[in-house]
Amino acid sequence: MSVPASWYLALSAVVFSIGALGVLVRRNVLVMFMCVELMLNAANLALVTFARQLNDIGGEALVFFVLVVAAAEVVVGLGIVVAIFRRRRGTTADDLHLMKG
Repeated sequence: MSVPASWYLALSAVVFSIGALGVLVRRNVLVMFMCVELMLNAANLALVTFARQLNDIGGEALVFFVLVVAAAEVVVGLGIVVAIFRRRRGTTADDLHLMKG
């Protein structure tokens, strides 16, 4: 008994929507990073689903590139959060103007 591909795509759409809503609504930078990670994982799920349906390895290879971009985003993002946290005790998205020289 196999789960249809449409269920995976629906789950991917729901997870992506939750991530997009979190980025738009939340002001905490760490929560925004987690929501971006949710969006990237939803895209990965869709890519793997399409790769499985088409019997093509290209979608699964693209997932590795998305994971590398996600890892780089976390490293750079956390570096920015630490730099803001050293100047102030809060880490909201409004504090990004402190990074100006």
